[in-house]
Amino acid sequence: MRIETYGQQIEVTPALKEYVETKLERVGRHVDQHCEVRVQLSTRKPDFLVVATVNLPGRTLHADAAASTMYAAIDILADKLDRLVIKHKEKHLPHASHALRDNDA
Repeated sequence: MRIETYGQQIEVTPALKEYVETKLERVGRHVDQHCEVRVQLSTRKPDFLVVATVNLPGRTLHADAAASTMYAAIDILADKLDRLVIKHKEKHLPHASHALRDNDA
């Protein structure tokens, strides 16, 4: 998984970049293929805004989060992306009931 972190009217410090990568590692565990993630950090007074786009083969997932601190916004974003990737993965797995019916025939 490749993560590109950039800021819009905000400087992305090495600490912020490392925090984003650490938080999104868990999303990468749910992805079987190589994917790219673009994370944009910005401010929208009084909140901090984080927007992410995950490019999976055949699908693009998008999530955003806002919070009073940048770290809290990144945490919320990581949770949202985790749920989106799991939901996407479940949609593309064959259902157990279909597999059972196919084996019985």
